[in-house]
Amino acid sequence: MNKIILVGRLTRDPETKDVNGKTVANFTVAVDRRFKNKDGQKETDFVPVVVWGKSAEFCGSYLNKGDQISLAGRLQVRNYDDRDGNKRYITEVVADEVNSLGSKKDKDSPIPDQLGGGVDKDFHLMSSGDDVPF
Repeated sequence: MNKIILVGRLTRDPETKDVNGKTVANFTVAVDRRFKNKDGQKETDFVPVVVWGKSAEFCGSYLNKGDQISLAGRLQVRNYDDRDGNKRYITEVVADEVNSLGSKKDKDSPIPDQLGGGVDKDFHLMSSGDDVPF
């Protein structure tokens, strides 16, 4: 099974282009590791991501550097020969699903989800002390 799920922040705006009639988006996600290193510092992995089709259009239209996202997809390793004849390897995540979890820039407006609906940024999870509305 080849399944990747990540939550992190975009390190740059997604770059979109048309390839043979399909939209493709490329970006990098900064994902914090769960544990601190021996110096007590959190480490971050910078993961290259490729998205195709409608999800790529969503990324190009609604996501910006610094936005927090979740994504699901698969790990892909490909290779090519560079100009000097050396074999180069590229490891990236090909995302099938990308969702916005919020923006650092604008805290007051709704964020569209991947399917074009809206997610209210003021939504919060209820704590155990809150009254349940049903």
